[in-house]
Amino acid sequence: MTAHAELAHYRKTLPPAPTTSTTHIDRPRPGDGRHLWRLARDSRTLDLNSAYSYLLWCRDFAGTSAVARDSSGRAVGFVSGYLRPDSPGTLLVWQIAVDESVRGLGIAGALLDGLSARVAAEHGLNFLETTISPGNLASERLFASYAARHGATLTREVLFTAEEFPDRGYAPEVLHRIGPLHF
Repeated sequence: MTAHAELAHYRKTLPPAPTTSTTHIDRPRPGDGRHLWRLARDSRTLDLNSAYSYLLWCRDFAGTSAVARDSSGRAVGFVSGYLRPDSPGTLLVWQIAVDESVRGLGIAGALLDGLSARVAAEHGLNFLETTISPGNLASERLFASYAARHGATLTREVLFTAEEFPDRGYAPEVLHRIGPLHF
């Protein structure tokens, strides 16, 4: 079977969007931008970008991002990402946040799994990358768990030193690279 035929077969057999008992994972829409901004703000750990940037992200990067909605349709989590221009088989996860009211239910893992399966089916996916500040143990556990679930290697190296940031008070950003991935 050719690679193109394998991908077409995979797309036909792709399971429905992942859900937890009370959530559904799908693509963000521009109107979700304000909710993603709120989730990022309320996380108290993410760098908060402008509200405008979240609106644009939901429009321009919806194909490489995902939102978790509760049974009423309210956004309770999101993951934003993009395919690296110089490495199109690599999905860089920019931000991930889950509303405090639903933390601990596996939503962050479901967001990562659903997004990576969708990106793999639509574009091909070999590696997943993210950066994590030292001491962010919840994110370190989330991505280590993702690597284990997918039988992939996790490597770490400093991507940006504290001195590379324009403002003081930033810790180095450690690149977590997971792969190769096989979908």
